Parts: sequence; structure tokens; C-alpha cells
Amino acid sequence: MRTALAQALRHPIGEEPYNRRAGPRYGSTSRNRRWYRSAASGRDQGGATVFACVALAGLICSTLMVGQVGAVVVARHRVQAAADLGALAAAGALAEGAEAGCAEAGDVARRMGSRVSRCEVAQWDAVVTVERQVGLGVFGVRSVVAAARAGPVEESG
Repeated sequence: MRTALAQALRHPIGEEPYNRRAGPRYGSTSRNRRWYRSAASGRDQGGATVFACVALAGLICSTLMVGQVGAVVVARHRVQAAADLGALAAAGALAEGAEAGCAEAGDVARRMGSRVSRCEVAQWDAVVTVERQVGLGVFGVRSVVAAARAGPVEESG
């Protein structure tokens, strides 16, 4: 059995080595043509390319889905923050009346990019519900809603 170095040394530069199984490398023997044809005409040509394309498309879709879920989570946190601050602003302005408290909650929510969908005042408690529209690309536009309550702490005794 000869090594690759010994075979390389036996053949001068520019000449192709002789393959005993298939004949000369690009010769015209029928045995060589048959060997070359069977190796090049397999039934699974391009199968790896198709698989790679499908896998890449799946990876892109998964990435987009994770991005959309992340956008909804961020919007939910922002709406909850707007509801919390709106409820605190409404409770702080209740000394001037329920309408003034709800107007203050609406102003805070508007500055945070949301809108107050419901504002209820019961005694010194203010309950504010805030909503915001979130665009989800191909999934359309969805509404994110959050509610918060602010008022005096009840003493237990």
C-alpha cells in the first residue's frame, strides 16, 4: 500500500495519477464514464440545500415570533406602569374632586402613550384602567390592557 506522498512523488507536476479502479482520471474508457456517471447522478442531489433552506426559514420565523412576543411583553409592562402612575395621580388629585382625579390620570396616561379606558372613584380609592394598541406586524394590531388601584392604606388596628 502506497502513501499519498509516495504517489505524489511518482507523478510529475501537471500529470494526473492513474486510478486502478476507474482508469485514467478524465480518460475515455467506458469503465471511467460509468464510475463518473454513477457518482454524479445520485437521487439525493441538492437535498442538503433544500434542508438548509427550510431550516433557515424556520429559524427566521422563530426569531420573528420571539421578537413579537417580546414586543407584547414590553408593551404590557409600559401599560401597567401607565396604569400605576395614573392611579397614583388620580388618588393625589381626589381632594379637588373625582373628575379632576380622572383628568389627571388621563393626562399621565396620555404622556406615556396610552389612554384611560375606565376611571372609577370610590371614596378615596381610584381605580384606573389603561389600554394601548400594539402593532404585531403580520398578526395585526392588538390591545393591551392594565388596571391599577391607588388610595389610602387601611389600618388594621
